[in-house]
Amino acid sequence: MNRNRNAFINGIRDGIPIALGYFSVAFSLGIVAKKAGLSPFQGFLSSLLNHASAGEYAEFTVIMANAPYMEMAFVILVTNIRYMLMSCALSQKFHPKTSCIHRFLVGFGITDEIFGITIGRSGSLNPYYNYGAMMIALPSWSVGTAIGIVAGNILPASIVSALSVALYGMFIAIIVPASKADRIVRGVVAVSFLISFAVSKISLFDAMSDSMKISLLTVVIAGAAAYLFPAKSEEEDEPVKDSFKEVPEYDS
Repeated sequence: MNRNRNAFINGIRDGIPIALGYFSVAFSLGIVAKKAGLSPFQGFLSSLLNHASAGEYAEFTVIMANAPYMEMAFVILVTNIRYMLMSCALSQKFHPKTSCIHRFLVGFGITDEIFGITIGRSGSLNPYYNYGAMMIALPSWSVGTAIGIVAGNILPASIVSALSVALYGMFIAIIVPASKADRIVRGVVAVSFLISFAVSKISLFDAMSDSMKISLLTVVIAGAAAYLFPAKSEEEDEPVKDSFKEVPEYDS
């Protein structure tokens, strides 16, 4: 039990910087949610269940477009599908005796940042470490969205419009470093911009909503890039079972 408690405390400690970053991003996301007509409680609940800025932005875009539920489900699936891969990667770090409920709860709370701090830990994965990080980071994400909606209801329309641009700045901050580091990524980003602009001008696609266009283009362009420029294989890591023996962090 002491081991679980220590893991939980370590998770909270490592989750504090993540929580601070989440709050600022979620606040900007709340401005967009306000424009979509969501109440603070609805925004809080949305962020509590959907832990992804891109996924939630796509969700709010679909709401603003009055698109059907099936389209929303497809859009969120496309934007959040990477978390399935992250969960599969983390599943290899679990102790064989870890129960299904622990696996499910850890998978539910996976985000890019929580995955990053978890995958880097040596030894077997103690779910209580993730619970600690989730306990501090996910409420901050949800509260930030709700406060952003409240601010959007109070602030003048001009300021709300200005704040809504902040979320686009976050997306630019994500793609620029990756584009500078890899010419293939840079090329894919440029092609994505060009094709997106072209599709927006072709009348053939006028019947489709913007969110559906973005989702389909994401699948097609990402699939083509993966086929044409597959990632180079890396040397196989040491077997996971060895890391379990080195630092047995799980407390059965």
